[in-house]
Amino acid sequence: MAARPVTSPLTSTSFRLVLVTTVLAFGGYALLLPVVPLWVARGGSGAFGAGTTTGVLMLVTVTTQLAVPWLLARIGHRWVLGIGALLLGAPAPLLALSPDLAPVLAVSVVRGVGFGLVTVAGSALVAELVPPAQLGRASARYGLAVGLPQFVLLSAGVAAAERLGFTVVFVVAGVLPLLGALIATIVRVPPRGERPETASAPRSGPPAWWPVLAMLVCAIAQGGLITFLPLAVPDAGTVVALALLGTAAGGLTGRLVAGELVDRRGWGGRLLRPGVLVAAVGMTVEVVVGSGPSVVVGAVVVGLGFGLVQNDALTALFAAAGPERYGSASAAWNIAYDAGTGAGAVGLGAVAEPFGYAAAFGTSAVLLGLVALGSHPPRST
Repeated sequence: MAARPVTSPLTSTSFRLVLVTTVLAFGGYALLLPVVPLWVARGGSGAFGAGTTTGVLMLVTVTTQLAVPWLLARIGHRWVLGIGALLLGAPAPLLALSPDLAPVLAVSVVRGVGFGLVTVAGSALVAELVPPAQLGRASARYGLAVGLPQFVLLSAGVAAAERLGFTVVFVVAGVLPLLGALIATIVRVPPRGERPETASAPRSGPPAWWPVLAMLVCAIAQGGLITFLPLAVPDAGTVVALALLGTAAGGLTGRLVAGELVDRRGWGGRLLRPGVLVAAVGMTVEVVVGSGPSVVVGAVVVGLGFGLVQNDALTALFAAAGPERYGSASAAWNIAYDAGTGAGAVGLGAVAEPFGYAAAFGTSAVLLGLVALGSHPPRST
């Protein structure tokens, strides 16, 4: 009898379904991330109000993420993922009812709960479905599923809102996660005893606070950039669209490069500091130039640095936590990501209101530089 072909966990049906669900859920998220601030700003809420919409979304997201490891243990990964996608998508069309800040924030609260569930369940599933030796590449593919919607839709959302109207964008941003919720229900997570294991020597890595700190400061930078570029360069629609596209493309590239280097070269934990430094360079370009094609260059560089940090931080946290605490590691990574995004929107918005957008971007560049050039954390053994 011929031997049955061995299916790689990276090509399994469940792993692919998780990626499809992630693409759809993050499609709804990415489409609205720069559009909602623009919607309330045109409704008269100003820069701080615009930043608050992202900040509230991220605050609720982070609060929800604290409870997700508990939920994963109680109701299972696929149900948490599916319910999260449902809550992320279903309220989105309601945004069309009013650009006033209060109702928009109410919708953002519900969507934040959904996004919190989706983010932690999705990245935890990566670790649940593949063996440790393939986590770098699996995380990179998950990064593609997260990043591709942002690559396409961060820029397309603003352009579509201008040409087709905000209502069309809000409806599409609702439908995409709802499709993802349906797909999530058929994901199968095998019991740990049935999972393929790949022998892998334990990796040394940085202390757990270092990946979290690197994620936090990079997310602050990119959160501020995505939120305020459409407002900082209001008369350069093509430049802003290319910059948003560029920062997503840089993130995809960084995550793919990091995945290969972590799995094939054993560089887990070594890409965090270079990634933060690269992001600092990108934000500095935004401050020094602030207009024209260099805005796009700076955004690409920020995305590249953050991409390196994202993948390396996730695999480092999984390695430190071990299989029994993958959910907690995923929560820590996502909390740093989303808390930073919210802090970038609200904190840099508070700086931008009185001092201008260059000052806000400069504050982020300084913060990145301090972290990147500060004392290097010792590597644990």
